[in-house]
Amino acid sequence: MLPVDPQLLQEPTRLILDNHRRLFGRELVAVDDPAQAVEALWEAPCVVLSALGAYGSDHAFNYANRLGLERFEAAWHELVGLPSSQSAEPVCREERRRLLDEVGRRGFIEDYAGVRISRRGRRFRILRATVFNLLNDQGAYVGQAATFSEWEELDGEAVV
Repeated sequence: MLPVDPQLLQEPTRLILDNHRRLFGRELVAVDDPAQAVEALWEAPCVVLSALGAYGSDHAFNYANRLGLERFEAAWHELVGLPSSQSAEPVCREERRRLLDEVGRRGFIEDYAGVRISRRGRRFRILRATVFNLLNDQGAYVGQAATFSEWEELDGEAVV
C-alpha cells in the first residue's frame, strides 16, 4: 500500500524514471501510464531513493519506495525530508560527499559500494548501487537518485 496519495508520488516517480531512461537508455520499470508507474516503482524489486537539493548542498530525501523504506527501517514521514547525509555514519560522510560530487560532475556512477545506517541505527553495506543526477524538464540539476538491490548486513549492532 502506498504511504501517501498516489498523486503526490507522480512527479518524483516521473523524475526518477525519465532521468534513468535518459542516462542509461533503458527503463527502471517499464510502464507508460503515470498511475501505473507510481505503483510499479513503489513495488520495484530494488531499493529506489531520491533526494532533492541544490548542487553541492546536503539534499533531503523526497522519495523512497517500499523496499527503500524497509531497508532504511523507516516510515515515509521519518525518511522523506531527512537530510540524505544522515543515512551515512559520521565517519563515512566525507567519502559519501566525494561520491556525490563525482556523480554531480559525471551524471552518474555505477557499481558504488558504501556503508549506510538505517533509522534504527543498523549498519549495512550497499553493493553495486547506481547513483544518478536528476535534471528537471529544463535540464537544470535538482537532485540525485539511487537504486540498488544488493547489500550486506555488517555487525548487526546499532550505531549509538
